[in-house]
Amino acid sequence: MRLTRRDAIAVLAGLGIVGGGAVAIDRFDPPTAESDDGDRDDIPQAVVVSTMVAAGEVVYPSETEGIREFVEAYVLGRTRDEERGAQLRAAAAELDAVARDWHGEPFSDLPRDERDSLLRELGADTADPVADGTLSERIRFHVVNELLYAFYASPTGGRLVGIENPIGYPGGTESYQRATTAETEDG
Repeated sequence: MRLTRRDAIAVLAGLGIVGGGAVAIDRFDPPTAESDDGDRDDIPQAVVVSTMVAAGEVVYPSETEGIREFVEAYVLGRTRDEERGAQLRAAAAELDAVARDWHGEPFSDLPRDERDSLLRELGADTADPVADGTLSERIRFHVVNELLYAFYASPTGGRLVGIENPIGYPGGTESYQRATTAETEDG
């Protein structure tokens, strides 16, 4: 299964973040030494995107392709909402800071199994998702659940679990007819 930037745009459109068919999301351009001063009050977008991509590689099914392009487009669109974007950036930066403290490397540089282990050690797999809760709850809400929502609300991810017509994605008459046919056959 291959995720695309178009999948990310469909999810963002469903959230009301982008409108119309002529949506342009700027591609992520990693900062240079001159453009990124590393100020913690202004978390570098490079840290946020690379951390979210690395987390996506852990939480998405292993056969998924195109994770980088999909997550990059989704995160860049999602962070346009100033309040939600600030919370997402802070949670991603905190996850990256824990990885640096515990493993001496950025979260995105850790091998996949170590990223998975770190998320589990933080309790992000079992914590209640709370936007302003404990570190585990914030990571669950702003990193894990945000990525899972984007995946399953996308046309490609939605098909994986049988959601033929995700919100914000036109499915047409054919998808409705199949749903009706399946209901009729079942009962």
